[in-house]
Amino acid sequence: MPQPSPSADRALQALSDSIGGARSRRPEDATDPAVPVAATVILLRDTAEGLEVLMIERPDRGSFAGAWVFPGGKLEPGDRHAAAELEEAVARRAAVRETAEETGLELDAEALVTLSCWDPPPGLALRIRTWFFVAPSAGGVVSLSADEAVAAQWLRPADALARHGRGGFTLYPPTWVTLHGLAEHADVESVLGAARLGGVQRFETVARRGGEGPLLLWQGDDEWDPDAAAAASGSRHRLEIGELPWRYQRTV
Repeated sequence: MPQPSPSADRALQALSDSIGGARSRRPEDATDPAVPVAATVILLRDTAEGLEVLMIERPDRGSFAGAWVFPGGKLEPGDRHAAAELEEAVARRAAVRETAEETGLELDAEALVTLSCWDPPPGLALRIRTWFFVAPSAGGVVSLSADEAVAAQWLRPADALARHGRGGFTLYPPTWVTLHGLAEHADVESVLGAARLGGVQRFETVARRGGEGPLLLWQGDDEWDPDAAAAASGSRHRLEIGELPWRYQRTV
């Protein structure tokens, strides 16, 4: 079995340790105002080798130490222009600001297409609700903020997943699942078209301890809601992260 990097070990251990405090979801969890909100941008470009995505490596400190992520960060008060604004609109503005701060790349907010919203498992110590946007790269030179990132790479999604599976690339589950979805597309237009057609995907996460380690479940999985009265149908929407390579199952 591939051996994960030290930062990947820490990431998995932190999630595994916190699962004991996780609980079943309640309807209000997905909009809990006490949960910090963040936004991230998946910048895409077409190359002769196929679709590539910009990823940055976080410094070896903080909540996502050593992880490879998409540019982004938490919403700030200045991102909200009106009290009644929808969270998605505020997140879009934050995504543009954070990308500029972290990479030096300027984006047009209108070019961002909302891909997904990830809500963390209730009961975990670290909870950040995150909006994911996709956008075509407008070009320009990546200039990293030293406080936010130590490296940047344009990668094909499948290559990023393969590196993670070999243990040398730290990813968190939302990033991994997003890359898994991107790997199905041949070019930027395919990604943008699918995002527009499919609408916002919502991942309301439940954390469990399975037979082979931590297990993350989403809507549509038979075991997502243990109180559901419906008979088991064999439906799966889950990520098994107990060992490398991770295993994603989605039948819905």
